[in-house]
Amino acid sequence: MMFLFFYPFHVHAEEDIYDERMALFKKTEALTQIPWYYLAAIDNYERNMKNSDEPEQLISIEIMPEIWFGPGNSSLLKDIALIDTFNGKGKDGNGDGIADPGNEEDVLYTMAMILLEYGPSKDEIRIALWNHYNRDLTVQTIMNTSKVFQTFQGINLTDRDFPVAIKHNYSYRNTWGDRRGFGGNRIHEGTDIFASYGVPVHSTTYGVIEMMGWNLYGGWRVGIRDIFNIYHYYAHMSGFSDDIKVGQVVKPGDVIGSVGSTGYGPPGTSGKFPPHLHYGMYKDNGYSEWSFDPYPYLIKWERMAKDKS
Repeated sequence: MMFLFFYPFHVHAEEDIYDERMALFKKTEALTQIPWYYLAAIDNYERNMKNSDEPEQLISIEIMPEIWFGPGNSSLLKDIALIDTFNGKGKDGNGDGIADPGNEEDVLYTMAMILLEYGPSKDEIRIALWNHYNRDLTVQTIMNTSKVFQTFQGINLTDRDFPVAIKHNYSYRNTWGDRRGFGGNRIHEGTDIFASYGVPVHSTTYGVIEMMGWNLYGGWRVGIRDIFNIYHYYAHMSGFSDDIKVGQVVKPGDVIGSVGSTGYGPPGTSGKFPPHLHYGMYKDNGYSEWSFDPYPYLIKWERMAKDKS
């Protein structure tokens, strides 16, 4: 239960905050020609690096003081002319003559201008993100999230689904952290959902398919990176849906494959254990990625799926 704060159970009660964010993203797009969904994805990525116990901010992007104010600007002077003198990158987004890292419009405008140093195209933005964050997974996550936002033309994407079709018989319990022997002594990094061969496997969230294929331990498996900096791992499937591929945007309820018993051997190995779906979740905090217990979320999403059925 120690990781629950990383993936919120509750939707923000005020939808107004999403409208305010979108208005700022669209305004900054109009000023800079940087598509709004890239700015939204950067903001979303940084928000989900933080502890959700902190008060939710309208905009969560943070730019280091030495970058914002410039080397040598030890007094952190906010006048845009002085910041330019010190080769800082802070910009005035709201027209008041100062560049304030505590002002949402200034922050978004500054982030957009940092991207524009490289250009407005997708490839140029990718390069700008790498130079800003210096981390491949961060760039990949932001680009994936921007693709989701662009596809659905919104940022308030809070639907979820259970990973196994609930109209079929299935069973599961909390198996995260159990010992596993195949491949050496290790812990079970997920929850096993037992069901019959061929039961449809659903995407639980909005995201992008990042990985699919064979894995020695997981058999036929799919990995989906969602908009909350979470990697969702679906394993032991009997096969994939014909219409899915790496790089594809998915939404909750999309069928990505079916329950099987593949794995624990070379490609095609099957039947070494009863048919089930292994479902794992991995959190990225901007520095490292690790497994956490999906069981509490599965209980929540199962209830949501049954309420909708």
